[in-house]
Amino acid sequence: VFIAGAGNIGFTLAKKLEEGGYQVKLVEKDEVRARQASERLNKTIVLHGDAADEALLSQESIDATQMFCALTNEDEANILAAMLAKRLGATRVMSLINKTMYIELVESMLDIAISPRLSTVSELLLHVRRGDVVAAHTLRRGAAEAIEAIVHGDSKTSKLVGRTVKQLKLPPGAALGALMRNEQLIEIEDDVTIEDGDHVIIFMVDKARIHDVERLFEVSATFF
Repeated sequence: VFIAGAGNIGFTLAKKLEEGGYQVKLVEKDEVRARQASERLNKTIVLHGDAADEALLSQESIDATQMFCALTNEDEANILAAMLAKRLGATRVMSLINKTMYIELVESMLDIAISPRLSTVSELLLHVRRGDVVAAHTLRRGAAEAIEAIVHGDSKTSKLVGRTVKQLKLPPGAALGALMRNEQLIEIEDDVTIEDGDHVIIFMVDKARIHDVERLFEVSATFF
């Protein structure tokens, strides 16, 4: 995981990730803040530099990075860094964006665009198992969410696998928008059965039901 910005959000995320056993790199352009982060973190590699520096990202093997998180206090810097990281080969990129209008402009270019004022996506990423969420976007100025996630498990360990579309118990305000299997779009019909590895896109207009969606993608411990 590569994090841009050693402010409160970036530092806290780095701390949590290293405690969870993840390999983390944290880049901060302010020398004092970078040094402070380095002194307070145990396993994270802290770099002093600009996250939008193509040479720095290439040198730090951004093309081998599974997740790039742009979490500085500047929207423009976050967007630029995330787009550059994506172009250089990062698997997924996430950008913290304060201005809602920016989210609508860049949501098609970034995997995940989140706003501190619209915390539903960040809550989802904290609770859904890592790797399940492929993309999550805030739509219509925060009025709705579009979430793409990968289904895991079997009929005994998953609430989705082995169920037909008609049998799915989606929370109120949520709707199945699309189903992808082996890179093929599957027509959504009542008798279509959800399989392990399917990509499911769910639209939600009632963000209060976010935790209900989380529980849909949970896999019981016996699966691992």
